[in-house]
Amino acid sequence: MGYEYAEEVQVEGHLIDSMILTRILDRIMELEGDFEIVEFSVGKKKHEYSRAKLIVKGKSKEHLDEMLKELYRLGAVPVQAKEVELKPAPMDGVAPDDFYSTTNFPTEIYYQGSWMPVEDIMMDKVIVVDPQGKRARCVPLREIKKGDLIVVGEKGIRVKPPERPRESLRVFEFMSSKVSPEKPSTSIVKHIAKDIHDIKRKGGKIAVVAGPAVVHTGGAPALARIIRLGYVDALLTGNALAVHDVEYALFGTSLGVKVDEGVAASKGHRNHLAAINEIMKAGSLKAAVEKGILKKGIMYECIVRGVPYVLAGSIRDDGPLPDVITDVVEAQKAYRELLKGIDMVLMLATTLHSIAVGNMLPATVKVVCVDINPATIIKLLDRGTAHAVGVVSDVGVFLKMLADELWSLSAT
Repeated sequence: MGYEYAEEVQVEGHLIDSMILTRILDRIMELEGDFEIVEFSVGKKKHEYSRAKLIVKGKSKEHLDEMLKELYRLGAVPVQAKEVELKPAPMDGVAPDDFYSTTNFPTEIYYQGSWMPVEDIMMDKVIVVDPQGKRARCVPLREIKKGDLIVVGEKGIRVKPPERPRESLRVFEFMSSKVSPEKPSTSIVKHIAKDIHDIKRKGGKIAVVAGPAVVHTGGAPALARIIRLGYVDALLTGNALAVHDVEYALFGTSLGVKVDEGVAASKGHRNHLAAINEIMKAGSLKAAVEKGILKKGIMYECIVRGVPYVLAGSIRDDGPLPDVITDVVEAQKAYRELLKGIDMVLMLATTLHSIAVGNMLPATVKVVCVDINPATIIKLLDRGTAHAVGVVSDVGVFLKMLADELWSLSAT
């Protein structure tokens, strides 16, 4: 059978060094299609894009359509832009059967004769179009309202896949591989600190996603110091980090172990419950600070510095603290709200919260993930961003080094 069906598509970007064109051609061959490159111009300067036009050939109309769906998600678009197709939602929380499922890559739709960016881009969402305001935005299934106009099919959608950065991004350029325990930790921390400092100096925003291991490993004072220095704009975590942070602030222990000595405290097993009890008596973490009960720590610094935080609940929680959002749907909404406009995320020794945040981020946000387990980092960073690195390290050691570097940069 010959290749009787064809369509001309085009793609632009850093096609060679970011392997965009290679991925497109590989996918055509994997799907047993054929292609012909009819035009190819190479950008010769850092800021210049390369451009290519190619004819994609299929054995049948269905075969060609299946290939084109794949290629559009890799950054290809038809030479002749086609109007995006919209269908109304049949009921609250339900999308039309052939809805388009988003990636976390920057996305545009061709609507009423022009390309329109999709706002709040996240993976695994639908695109809702507001015809009056001429806006398109990502929406979770459960937030769909009956009658919302939902993007369906693949027509009229332009996706820009992540590219290899051409500007200097320090650690994101310095790391030749995403994850390796063989990297010189001191050098990596210096690069990360400089990126953090530069982002803040330019008015950018940084979020921290942290697990209770930050406290267990002795990193709480360092993270509190980083917050005090003004480098954190949002803290996303769960009940456990806050409980153990309060336990350490009140009793010097984490899960009953003296953090500074590494030995179990007498009757220390009850300390985390005693910490919860103290906050319960006060009414909230903020009230505990105002009443002079909580005088130091991560949560203390967030409260006195006005850094917003979300504590997302889980079935494992003791207590939980009054500040915890126990409705996971509401907690997810609160996470999404704090992540708007974030330029960089530090993910510190928490797999579940980091994965949750990773699913809410555009691929353009810089991500630094720190964990003692390389497998955890690989799982977290394998999400399509070009600006992501993993540091295999004890998070307590990492945070102490990072706090020192940021202090030095703040003093200059």
